[in-house]
Amino acid sequence: MSSPANANVSEADNLYARYPSLVDRTVLITGGATGIGASFVEHFVAQGARVAFFDLDVSSGEALADQLGDARHKPLFLHCDLTDIDALRKAVANVKAALGPIEILVNNAANDRREKIEDVTPASFDAGIAVNVRHQLFVAQAVMDDMKAAGRGSIINLGSISWMLKNGGYPVYLMSKSAVQGLTRGLARDLGRFNIRVNTLAPGWVMTEKQKRLWLDDAGRRAIKEGQCIDAELMPHDLARMALFLAADDSRMITAQDVIVDGGWA
Repeated sequence: MSSPANANVSEADNLYARYPSLVDRTVLITGGATGIGASFVEHFVAQGARVAFFDLDVSSGEALADQLGDARHKPLFLHCDLTDIDALRKAVANVKAALGPIEILVNNAANDRREKIEDVTPASFDAGIAVNVRHQLFVAQAVMDDMKAAGRGSIINLGSISWMLKNGGYPVYLMSKSAVQGLTRGLARDLGRFNIRVNTLAPGWVMTEKQKRLWLDDAGRRAIKEGQCIDAELMPHDLARMALFLAADDSRMITAQDVIVDGGWA
């Protein structure tokens, strides 16, 4: 089966799995303009899915949408502040109107902004929860009727191994990401009777441009080398390929699970 034109998914990706069950299914990805999210967008487009993605970064989102897909599978980018629940619901409705019922949701958006415990305020706490976990519930709420009607669906909530490693320096982010696993398990129980699967995809330290620019230093490189069992950089496409599997019918009996992709660190 040929894949849609995609300049960012390399020829090497032809060696990896194709999922016929993803062709023409509507996928919604939050935080899809850059980093791991952009890789999700690229890989789902390459599978022939109908992809929509939200982000605050208009220039990056528009650029990504312009360069991906063919006329049939060009992704839809919508500017959306996920912390504004009314705006979020309107954006989801726009995706449904443009691409059809949503059967796959990748709750990717987050911000790992560093903030010491002594600097946390009620306002920064609320902001961190809103961007890192609250929207995951409300996007799931907005798409679940589509999945119920279809008799199937897959929700993938992005977690993190950071709280498992007891990292310091950003307690609200760690609290948020640990809460994702509780959300996943609760949704999996509530939605399982409709054949809707819900899993947490928990990355290790993924080498995005943002991570390299802001946080990666010699001490970080040493920690990765000592912590991971596999001595290689964890890349966005490593997460994207697992997301494809969790979205496809191949994983139809996998739900309420924490799927860790971290090179064996946690």
